[in-house]
Amino acid sequence: MAETPKVAYVFPGQGSQYVGMGRDLYDVDAARAIFDLADEALGFPISRLCFDGPEEELRQTINAQPALVTVSLACLAAARELSDLPSPDFLAGHSLGEYTALAVAGVVSSPTAIQLARERGRLMFEAGLVRPGTMAAILGLEEAQLAGICRETDTRIANANCPGQMVISGDRDRVAQAVELAKAQGAQRAIPLQVSGAFHSHLMQPAVESLTRIVDRTTFHDPAIAIIGNTTARPMITGEEVRTELVQQMCNCVQWQRSVEYMVAQGVSTFYEIGPGKVLSGLIKRINKEARTVSISDLASIKALAGISS
Repeated sequence: MAETPKVAYVFPGQGSQYVGMGRDLYDVDAARAIFDLADEALGFPISRLCFDGPEEELRQTINAQPALVTVSLACLAAARELSDLPSPDFLAGHSLGEYTALAVAGVVSSPTAIQLARERGRLMFEAGLVRPGTMAAILGLEEAQLAGICRETDTRIANANCPGQMVISGDRDRVAQAVELAKAQGAQRAIPLQVSGAFHSHLMQPAVESLTRIVDRTTFHDPAIAIIGNTTARPMITGEEVRTELVQQMCNCVQWQRSVEYMVAQGVSTFYEIGPGKVLSGLIKRINKEARTVSISDLASIKALAGISS
């Protein structure tokens, strides 16, 4: 007998935010409840920042991270209210998106996930002030080749996103040196990223001690749904594994390609990208052309999923 195809929910990370995200969901009761929870948990109207900006303020790491978790959770709540969304067999989030997965899996409450994202964003920004750095996307090189360049320049592979698309992170001058080496060795493109620090690299070490203290005083329940960890590309099934992952993730590579490959190997055929943008859907299709991706990013996409005419 053929196995029933499996489903995964995946959640976007920083960079997917935009002014106006989530505004059209506010009329859906379940989504409004998430926005209200977030405003209360943070002590200021993050919902208004999502809906109206200003963009410069929304883009700040300390705001973008809790905003994205909030809107992703609101998208899921609205989709569950308005459509017959299938239950997931696995969850995964890209970097920050892992915090959304924690709430969905019942590891922490939604308000706690949003608060943790706010603290993470603050610590990452502050670490970028203590040890300044930057990031760049490198297209068209093999991972082993780019790893050699990183060793030569004391930079790090921060995201292994899909075949031929990786992100490096480190000191500004060293990233610039790595970019030039990558181009010389045949990279198709090297794109500097507008970020406030060298995320997922050794330069985030100043944030690790403070984040460790925060997670140590937070209660983490065992996930009700397996979450694929960014740093291991394997399921986290206990709260203690989650606690370790959140700290490890700060200075280590997001293994997105391996995470998707693992889920496909376990029988996942459909990935629901839940939250702003369609970045992860694009990466997943480049990792596995046979995978089906569904974007749930706004009210229109939810209505389309539910077969509701606008």
